[in-house]
Amino acid sequence: MKSKGIFITSTGTGMGKTYISALLVKKLLETGVKCGYYKPVLSGGVRKNNGSLKLGDCEYVIRKSGLKAKPQDCVTYAFEGEVSPHFAAKRLKIKVKVPNIVDDFTIMSLKYPFVVVEGAGGIASPLKLQGKTVLLSHVIQMLGLDMIIVADAGLGTLNSVLLTVEWAKVRSLPIKGIILNYYDPENLVHVDNREQIEKLTGIKVVATVQKGDKDINISKKALGL
Repeated sequence: MKSKGIFITSTGTGMGKTYISALLVKKLLETGVKCGYYKPVLSGGVRKNNGSLKLGDCEYVIRKSGLKAKPQDCVTYAFEGEVSPHFAAKRLKIKVKVPNIVDDFTIMSLKYPFVVVEGAGGIASPLKLQGKTVLLSHVIQMLGLDMIIVADAGLGTLNSVLLTVEWAKVRSLPIKGIILNYYDPENLVHVDNREQIEKLTGIKVVATVQKGDKDINISKKALGL
């Protein structure tokens, strides 16, 4: 399938995918794009007193972007606790099924002409390891979306970016660009990392985001619009 949207993945956990996703949705809404947000698998949910699950990532994106949506409508699988999705699913005896994710994304695509989809962890994060293995890259393939890779701007990022890009290229996953998070234009390491990433991968750094930024400077073309 091929739908209008972008898949936000990263070089690993803690790179700021949710923060970047919120900035992107906000940017698109402000420029007149009817945009939705979808997170196929969420872990780290917190159980409320009434027994329901607080969907932190979804609630954050909705709140910061101004998106008119309900958190529960933006996710297919939501798990409690700060653990990897595959472990959370195993613990609860829940099988993560890619067709369910595809179906939910298809429904969202009928409502929104463009959808920002946020992954969980890095590009190769496992979602299911019992029976047939399901990795995040399998989900990206099935949704047929281009990707943006979110990476830390600091020391060590060259290795993680190169490995992530290579994993994607081997699986023919199209990359629209790279976003460097926690970027400091006065830090010579950050500036050099940006230059070397483009040189070594041949992929453009389409945006840099500094700590605390409330907006992102990125073109619609970089998002496939």
